[in-house]
Amino acid sequence: MVQNRLLETAIREFGAKGRDGASTRDIAAAAGTAMSSITYHFGGKDGLYLAAADHLAERMGELIEDLAIEDTIAAADPDAATDMLCEILCRMVDKVTHSDAEGMFIVREQMNPTEAFDRIYETQMGRFWSQMTELVRIVIDRPAKRECRIVALTLFGQAIVVRTMRAGFERLIEAPVSDPDVIEQIKSEIVANAKAILTSRREQAA
Repeated sequence: MVQNRLLETAIREFGAKGRDGASTRDIAAAAGTAMSSITYHFGGKDGLYLAAADHLAERMGELIEDLAIEDTIAAADPDAATDMLCEILCRMVDKVTHSDAEGMFIVREQMNPTEAFDRIYETQMGRFWSQMTELVRIVIDRPAKRECRIVALTLFGQAIVVRTMRAGFERLIEAPVSDPDVIEQIKSEIVANAKAILTSRREQAA
């Protein structure tokens, strides 16, 4: 389908070169279609960029769509919430340890947000962060939303740093982060750190 090919190509090009640096001519050529297809399906470069953001938002939802997060929140069991948080973090490690254009697109929007970031946040990202916050609240037993949000962000940041500091990370550990053994080590450390942080915060609340 032409639209899907254009979206996949656009994500790669925009992720690698940014919105201004990417060329619609190059995107169309790489997608195996004419430039007029971009105008026909998306109205132009701006429309294609926003459509790519919407496509990415859908992809973000797919990462955790099979997890019973809402059921876990409803059960309000600290142990189950901890396990769910650790599973989410492990899935993020699997995602970020493989270099992909999706990540570059999102990182660019985080650094210099545009209307595309609003669309990503208001669909999947915002919902995801609300769920993470509720899981943290259940575990650490704190009512303050800002505190729970910050804890959730710091837990999540352990996985994201592997993407945002990929070159330095690989130089330091002298191995590619895509190596299966490295991925398992990263997961193990992040889960151990997450559990230690959550346990400590819960004990403080007791």
